[in-house]
Amino acid sequence: MMLAYGSNWASWQVALMWVVMIGFWSLVIWWVYALMTNVTRRPTAVTRGDDTRHILDQPLARGEIDAEEYHRLRELITADRTPVGAGDRR
Repeated sequence: MMLAYGSNWASWQVALMWVVMIGFWSLVIWWVYALMTNVTRRPTAVTRGDDTRHILDQPLARGEIDAEEYHRLRELITADRTPVGAGDRR
């Protein structure tokens, strides 16, 4: 009741103030979330493997390498992705 009788603020101004405040804090929270997810996002090993195969497919498609060279290089790529120490298990 005090707002209606004792001040110059109309009820729509108070409502507008709340809407702007909620919108502002929502944007701040969204900005912090977007910043944290972009900083912590890392490419996975599967993505890197797909990228290397895609890069290797291009010279084959252009005819720069033959199928034998393609298979040899593909075996090298897949051999590089084996975990370190995987052959040491008994």
